[in-house]
Amino acid sequence: MNLQRPNSNDATRTTNRSKSVVPMSGLCTRCIDTCTGNCEVFKATFRGRELIYPGPFGYITAGGDKEYPVDYSHLNIQGYALGAKGLPGGVVGDSDTAIFPAVSTETEYGWDIKVKMRVPIFTGALGSTEIARKNWEHYAVGAAISGVTIVCGENVCGIDPKLELDANGKVKLAPDMDHRIEVYRRYHQGYGEILVQMNVEDTRLGVAEYVHGKHGLNTIELKWGQGAKCIGGEIKVNSLERALELQKRGYIVTPDPSNPVTQAAFKDGAIKEFERHSRLGFISEEGFYAEVQRLRDLGFKRVTLKTGAYGLRELAMAIKWSSKAKIDLLTIDGAPGGTGMSPWRMMEEWGIPSLYLHAAAYEFCQKLADRGERVPDIAFAGGFSSEDGVFKAIALGAPFAKAVCMGRALMIPGMVGKNIAQWLKEGKLPSTVGQFGSTVEEIFVNYEDVKNIVGADEIKNIPLGAIGIYSYSEKIRVGLQQLMAGARCFSVPAITRGELMSLTEECARVTGIPYIMDAYREEAMAILES
Repeated sequence: MNLQRPNSNDATRTTNRSKSVVPMSGLCTRCIDTCTGNCEVFKATFRGRELIYPGPFGYITAGGDKEYPVDYSHLNIQGYALGAKGLPGGVVGDSDTAIFPAVSTETEYGWDIKVKMRVPIFTGALGSTEIARKNWEHYAVGAAISGVTIVCGENVCGIDPKLELDANGKVKLAPDMDHRIEVYRRYHQGYGEILVQMNVEDTRLGVAEYVHGKHGLNTIELKWGQGAKCIGGEIKVNSLERALELQKRGYIVTPDPSNPVTQAAFKDGAIKEFERHSRLGFISEEGFYAEVQRLRDLGFKRVTLKTGAYGLRELAMAIKWSSKAKIDLLTIDGAPGGTGMSPWRMMEEWGIPSLYLHAAAYEFCQKLADRGERVPDIAFAGGFSSEDGVFKAIALGAPFAKAVCMGRALMIPGMVGKNIAQWLKEGKLPSTVGQFGSTVEEIFVNYEDVKNIVGADEIKNIPLGAIGIYSYSEKIRVGLQQLMAGARCFSVPAITRGELMSLTEECARVTGIPYIMDAYREEAMAILES
């Protein structure tokens, strides 16, 4: 494992002065009295709580960089020289029919009323973070034209400056939420959906009632946490008036903007921003069933659940209770996660890492299946960014895993595309982009594909970040087709755990996937001894 340095990281914009660092504390081995910085202890001396979070807020996403003893890189994908599973109509297949473009990457989820996606990926919860808000058009249009689901995350209504509440404190008008739903639906191609996620504050504000009553939304998601943190969602605001407004709406805001001492520090310029926190959720089995039923009684056709990198007890609760409540999709998010704003040390040191959590999820799902209980459709999340990761996750969780939830990997193309538009406008294309051309048509390899989808008249209204997301999803789709063809799996349901092998005995012990020197050994011996 690489040395971790808890006292400096690019995410917190800190560095050690010394080349020699104490492994556990991250402090320089030789700390000089006159040092001018810039380790975390140095910077926290005068900026305090600001060092808890990556920054600058609103301009970055951050992913934990701690290395674990076992991760998805310790699995490899099997390749075969014969056979084909999953071809349409049960075709056996030969060299003319079992070609990689014939692979179907479509998947579906849902207990009874299914949602189909063109590619087995969808976005993580793009909620109240500034990154999600200012890039929403790119993300939503990109997901819509790519045929995948987009999750509108928690607190979107609660932080809307134009939010209007009725006499009972419930949402009466939420323009930002209206905008988010309308943008996705405008370009929806029949695959995927937009669903809204709720936390404690969203439930209290009546977000479910609003999005179903006004927009007829079919799916709502409950949230128990995420891979990045075990506390509620956070954002930052740099206005005292805004901080007081959010506090009035019921949010936890720190430092307390109503405290005269805090107000004086803000006036002095010492305090430059406030944090808005959501409350911790407290769940019970009966309360969970009651809430799921309440949402169904409101008219939602599907109820999904997102849970984080909690321990095995909470994982078992999520799977068992979801089975009994007929949850339509359970997303299991492992550490370290990536987000617009989570406490950095929490991202690094909290929770069960993805591979361990997902291996346990398979074990628990199989236990229910062996007892004759129906297992909800599963999605895995927590650090995926490429087609091999998608394949491995679906294989590891087969037959229960239907898709992979991606956070930063599906956000980055939206930001890159947006920036290319700005660089083109300013005539400042960097060489990394300019080497492919000087026009949108030359730069984006999938421009004509998107034009064909939306039409020649509408293409001018498509933000370049959306074309970027489409291009990225196409890369995942085609790359997945190639890997699936090599494993002779011509549809997503055809993928099994047998398509994987463990590179280390420790990985085999954690996942139950055979060690590379044991995988298919019996079959090999049978051939040799025949």
